[in-house]
Amino acid sequence: MPSYSIGQAAELLAVSPETVRRWADGGHLAMDRGGSGNRVIDGVSLAGFATERAAGLHPVPGEVLTSVRNSFAGIVTSVKGDDIVAQVEIQSGPHRLVSLISRESVDELGLEIGIMATARVKSTNVHIDRP
Repeated sequence: MPSYSIGQAAELLAVSPETVRRWADGGHLAMDRGGSGNRVIDGVSLAGFATERAAGLHPVPGEVLTSVRNSFAGIVTSVKGDDIVAQVEIQSGPHRLVSLISRESVDELGLEIGIMATARVKSTNVHIDRP
């Protein structure tokens, strides 16, 4: 079973190492001591904690029913395009999402730099890499 250092867990959770230490000290995140005496988090516990922490972070607003499960709430950082199509970039935490949509959609949604928006992704092609 893989285990992670406080720094690695912090990077994966997009928080500071001090936040990870506080969660552990507060009993929210289980840690053990590794062979060298350093605090480590087992991968299964970290995955469970990350899932619990993410629940509700990107809810579907209002009464919208959708089958899309990958939602990224963020801020619009770029809108480029012409009269037909536009490229919209959203920064959602550490994630940068880029979408090509119609110019009409950009106008209807009022998308411009600085506006909060949610990117929803439903795809049959998802690539997973491993270091």
